[in-house]
Amino acid sequence: MKENRFERFKFQSFIFEAVKKFGFSEPTEIQERMIPIVLKGESAIGQSQTGTGKTLAYVLPILEKIDPARKEVQAVITAPTRELASQIYHQILKVTEHCSPEQAIMTRCYIGGTDKNRTIEKLKVQPHIVVGTPGRINDLMSEKALFVHTAGILVVDEADMMLDMGFIEDLDRVAAKMPEHLQMLVYSATIPEKLKPFLKKYMENPKVVQIEPKRKAAENLEHYLLPSRHRSKKQLVHDALLAYNPYLAIVFTNTKKMAEEVAYFLNEKGLKVGRVHGDLNPRERKQMMKQIQDLDYQYIIATDLASRGIDIEGVSHIINFELPSDLDFYIHRVGRTARAGNSGIALTIYESSDEDALNRLEKMGIQFKNVDLKNNEFVTADERNKRKTRVRQEDKADQKAKSLVKKPNKVKPGYKKKMQWEMDKIKKRERRIEQRKK
Repeated sequence: MKENRFERFKFQSFIFEAVKKFGFSEPTEIQERMIPIVLKGESAIGQSQTGTGKTLAYVLPILEKIDPARKEVQAVITAPTRELASQIYHQILKVTEHCSPEQAIMTRCYIGGTDKNRTIEKLKVQPHIVVGTPGRINDLMSEKALFVHTAGILVVDEADMMLDMGFIEDLDRVAAKMPEHLQMLVYSATIPEKLKPFLKKYMENPKVVQIEPKRKAAENLEHYLLPSRHRSKKQLVHDALLAYNPYLAIVFTNTKKMAEEVAYFLNEKGLKVGRVHGDLNPRERKQMMKQIQDLDYQYIIATDLASRGIDIEGVSHIINFELPSDLDFYIHRVGRTARAGNSGIALTIYESSDEDALNRLEKMGIQFKNVDLKNNEFVTADERNKRKTRVRQEDKADQKAKSLVKKPNKVKPGYKKKMQWEMDKIKKRERRIEQRKK
C-alpha cells in the first residue's frame, strides 16, 4: 500500500482522516514547505500561483494548533472577496467535520451581505477561528462584538488583491488589535512595493517560500489565438461559444461595463448567460454563485474578480474577450480550467495592438495555436507574424541584390531603373535557388 506522505506532519487523527477523504496522499510543494513553518509558529510569505493547494497549506497546521478548550478566537483568516472567504470557510468545515465532540473546533465566517445584528447576537460565544473579509471583521470589532486580541495567528490570503481592492487600512486595524508577537501568514501571487510597508510593520524576518511554477499554465491546457480583423468581437464570442458548445465557459472582460455589454449582447442572441463582477449586490452574487454551481448556466461573463481564488468547478473553456493589462491575470484566468487532471481550452480574441502583450506571454512560456472562425467552425490559421517574417525576408533579398549590383562610376539618366531591373533579376535567381533547395 502506498505511503501517505502527510503522515510526516504528525497531525491529529481528524486532520489525517480528512486528508484521506480528500484523496490526497502527497502534499503539494507549497504544502510541503509551508506546513512545518506554520507548525513552528513562524511568520511566512508564500508566493505561488492559483491551484497549488495553498489554502490547505495554512488551514491544516492552524487546525492542528487550535486548543478547543480555550473558548476564544485563536486564528483570523482574511480574504479580499466574500466568495473566497466563503470557500476557505467551507474548506475548514470539511476538515473539522471529522472532529470528535471533545475536539470540536468552532469556525465562523463574517462577510458583507449577512445580517449584522444576528451575527453580533451569536458572538456571545467567540469562535476558535474567524474567516472573513477585512471590512466586516473590522465592523464587528468596532461594535465590541468580536475580540481578536486573543488570536496569535493572522492569515492574509491573496494579499496583492487586498491592496488592489483597498483593504490594507482595514487589515491594519485588525492586525493592530492582535498580540505583539503575531504569527502572520501572507499568501500572494506577487508582492507589490506598496504592500511592503504593511508587511514590514507586522513581520520581522519572515520566512519566504516562493514556488516557481513548473509551467506557467497547466500542461493539459491548449491556448488558441483568434484575430478580430475588424470584425465584431461580441459576435466572435457568440460564434466561438456555439462552435465550442462547452460544458462550462467563462468569458473574461477587463471592466464591469464591458461584462454587462457582452452579457446583454449574448442574451439578445438567445444565450442564457451568468454574470460575475463587482457591481452585483451581495444577495445577487450569492444567488449567482449558487446558480453557477448548480450548472444553471453554460456561459459566464466575468471580470478578473473570478480569476483569483473563486473556484468554479467544471470549467472547460476560457475566452479572453480582451487581454488583461497585467499579464499575470492571463495565468489566473486560464487557471480556472484544466484543473484536477482535466483538459481545457483557452481562446484569446486579439487585435493588432495586442502584439506586444502576446510576445510577452510567449516569453512566459505560453505556446499559442492560431485559428480562425469560418462558417461557425474553427479552422487552422497562419501564424500571426508570418507576414512580418515574409517582409523581413524580402528586405534581406533587397539588401543582398543591392550589394551585388555595382553603381556606375558616371551616373547616366535612367540608371536607377537599370539598377532596379538588375536587382529584380538577382532576386528571381535567388528565389529559384531557394525553391530548388526546398
